[in-house]
Amino acid sequence: MTVRERCEAAKAHAHAIAFTGEDGMNGMLIAAAGALREHADHIIAENKKDIERCTRGPQFTDRLMLDEKRIDGIAEGLEKLVELKCPVGEIMEERTLYNGLRLTRVRVPLGVIGIIYEARPNVTADAIGLAIKSGNAIVLRGSKDAVRSNAAVTEVIKNALRDRGFDPEFIQLIEDTTREGATEFMRMNGIVDVLIPRGSASLIQNAVQNATVPIIETGTGNCHLYFETSADIGKAIPILINAKTQRTSVCNACESLLIDEDFALKHLKEIVSALREKNVEIVACEKCRKILPELAAATEEDYYTEFLSLKISVKIVGGVEDAIAHINRFGTHHSDGIITENEAAAEKFLDEVDSAAVYVNASTRFTDGFEFGMGAEMGISTQKLHARGPMGLKELTSYKYCIRGDGQIRG
Repeated sequence: MTVRERCEAAKAHAHAIAFTGEDGMNGMLIAAAGALREHADHIIAENKKDIERCTRGPQFTDRLMLDEKRIDGIAEGLEKLVELKCPVGEIMEERTLYNGLRLTRVRVPLGVIGIIYEARPNVTADAIGLAIKSGNAIVLRGSKDAVRSNAAVTEVIKNALRDRGFDPEFIQLIEDTTREGATEFMRMNGIVDVLIPRGSASLIQNAVQNATVPIIETGTGNCHLYFETSADIGKAIPILINAKTQRTSVCNACESLLIDEDFALKHLKEIVSALREKNVEIVACEKCRKILPELAAATEEDYYTEFLSLKISVKIVGGVEDAIAHINRFGTHHSDGIITENEAAAEKFLDEVDSAAVYVNASTRFTDGFEFGMGAEMGISTQKLHARGPMGLKELTSYKYCIRGDGQIRG
């Protein structure tokens, strides 16, 4: 099927999933989770074929790889969605107007959601699960690197739904992975209601520049940690190591460390030693290099960079205001954190850092739909209109006004 045919098929079935009802939605999710576990060997075998063809480096391969543990985690995410209340039909507001009209604002599905993404075949299952529980049709367009993995996951889930008596055609996977196919998908006005690009900065910018369908921009993650002068070094280093090294290829990994000068004079050597134990490459500002001359020099470009690898930039700053200014200038408004024992500094940081998720004394790695209790996420939005941060069920809905009258006319 062509790109247009896939999108049209999803739209033709959007009404059915919107009115499936919560019991039906939960039945679909349970069936999908069970099928992923049951057919894990088939999915892993197809995933290995993608990995064997991949030549884009270890970080990319890590994003691409599926094993039994990851598939079980994906299935668990679908099961978590069962526990969450379906937002469709929620009355957000209810009041009677001056003329007796009764007005209610009701939550409704977006309609047909398109998602265009790279590697990460777990996104395929997450997106399908979220679409089911939010009453939306879904059109998936993965990258050529994960074409077999995405097809296997989609096939397994659709077959499971069909076996349970559900029509799964509100789920569509675009097989065309060409650049021309992506551009066509981005311009399915009147068919696709919203497009969510998820992946590299180049993919997202391509969507921003070329899409005529409304998009929700999921940004890259140039995430920061800031060690304020009162920070507890016993908390600071484990948080840093987790944020930087627990998984380097993800958007919520720490890419830049800011340190107050007094704290750096006391602890920079210890911090650098801990990073080097984890094989992290460090580029640093001139003030850091005066303390430890062996450190490589950081460029301004380094402060803008999402490394997605065992590399970090380090900079000494002149207090909380300087740290906030640096983050708001160089960051991507994703996830940033302060390590401090000073409550006033913590509150100032929370108030003034312009990011989707702002942390005090915790790793940035928690910015995740599963960790936030959403079951899964469609992506992490770094924009401010419609959705911000991890996008769960409510972020995949809109609303409409329902007005009930008794013969009123406007004079």
